[in-house]
Amino acid sequence: QLQLVEFGGGLAQPGGSLRLSCDASPYTLERLAIGWFRQAPGKEREGVSCISGDDLYSAYAPSVEGRFTVSRGHAKDTVYLQMNSLKPEDSGIYYCATQAGVAPRCSLSTASLYGQGTQVTVSS
Repeated sequence: QLQLVEFGGGLAQPGGSLRLSCDASPYTLERLAIGWFRQAPGKEREGVSCISGDDLYSAYAPSVEGRFTVSRGHAKDTVYLQMNSLKPEDSGIYYCATQAGVAPRCSLSTASLYGQGTQVTVSS
């Protein structure tokens, strides 16, 4: 059964960078639309970014546009979220999720299967 695992969370200073990874080893993420979501304490989970199954389409929440970049690894088995110019309000638990029924694009509001999440804390 497919299980997603996120890696790469941690503590970063404001203005710093982190790169999150979403992996489903031993399964591949090839041709799967993948979304990144985050949840801060006391807030609802929100969509941050997504990438379509064919990698031709991606989307970003306005709050991260221009700072975050989603991509799929060359071997198609990992999806990354590069987060630059981090702000304290980017803190939260970040989840990746598969997205069924969104082809040919992806969605910031659809999730079929979540990973367990990884904590991101942005603080000086």
